Amino acid sequence: MKATYSKSEKLKSKTTIDTLFSEGKSVSKYPLRLVYIPIELESPEKIKFGVSVSKKHFKKAVDRNYFKRVLRETYRLNKELLLNSIEKPYAFMFFYQSKDRLSYAEINEKTVLLFQKFVTQIQADI
Repeated sequence: MKATYSKSEKLKSKTTIDTLFSEGKSVSKYPLRLVYIPIELESPEKIKFGVSVSKKHFKKAVDRNYFKRVLRETYRLNKELLLNSIEKPYAFMFFYQSKDRLSYAEINEKTVLLFQKFVTQIQADI
């Protein structure tokens, strides 16, 4: 499968985002947090994915945008971990929650650990 992050994978629905915050479950691996909820989709995509970086920790938009780009890239490269382990569609919101400015390599490593933690959690729920 191609390692892409297409427009159809992007989480844009306000109602889905609101549901994520009100009813979603989460897993964390400092400084990352993944909030997820199973959803019903008409499209063939199994994942709807969004990223967020706290304005509280990074006042400048340039800094927030840099970390959002890094989070999207680490998701794009490691999404196979998620796709291989889920049967039904999920909506995900990916957060960077720290003032610490980690390098790309560190964020990528934490992303892999976070996705593995998610996989073990959903397998435990089944």
